[in-house]
Amino acid sequence: MQSQLTFVPDYSEVLKQRMQALGIVSFRQLSHDSGVSERQLKHLRQGKIAQMRVEALFKLSDSLKMPVEALWQQFSPLGQEQAAPIPPEETLREEYQRLEQKLEQQRKILLEEFQRSSLQVLESWLQQWSAVVAAAQKNPQLPALPLLPLMKPLDLLLQEWQVDAIASVGEELAYDPQWHQLMEGTARSGDKVRVRYAGYCHRGKMLFRARVSPV
Repeated sequence: MQSQLTFVPDYSEVLKQRMQALGIVSFRQLSHDSGVSERQLKHLRQGKIAQMRVEALFKLSDSLKMPVEALWQQFSPLGQEQAAPIPPEETLREEYQRLEQKLEQQRKILLEEFQRSSLQVLESWLQQWSAVVAAAQKNPQLPALPLLPLMKPLDLLLQEWQVDAIASVGEELAYDPQWHQLMEGTARSGDKVRVRYAGYCHRGKMLFRARVSPV
């Protein structure tokens, strides 16, 4: 019994011609420039455009300088006249924008998680350094003073990451257990305490409390 061969259309030459007209020398370059995976390009070359992701269609539409409708018709296995029906462009664009927003939201979440985990690793150093800075500013003879300008890039990074100190080292304020951690002795809410090591907030959320002592 003879096995039936499955016909797989090949649009590689059609795609190459379009690429050459735009100065794109390889499928790898097209993948890199458009941000579309080579797997998705393989779908396009095999006439499986209906299986491609919406965002990939719009990215290729931009890179190949072709409207989505023209892209769909030219790479459809049924030909231009009998092309597989394409969803309305408005529907596709809405889906594309929804996916972009979702990806941007995920990017922000991952970035914030990375920043927060990095700051937690630096917790001990940040608190100790806040005390060193305060001491150096009070006593210019301390050897740590020349190091302060070298830490300016770190200060800028903390500003960019929206990291804010909870009070200043040496500051006296009312004790609040939500924001302050006692290093010694006892204190009730509202009692006066002195900040020994700064605490920090990250994007408005508590990172670690300031360490204080009763006055």
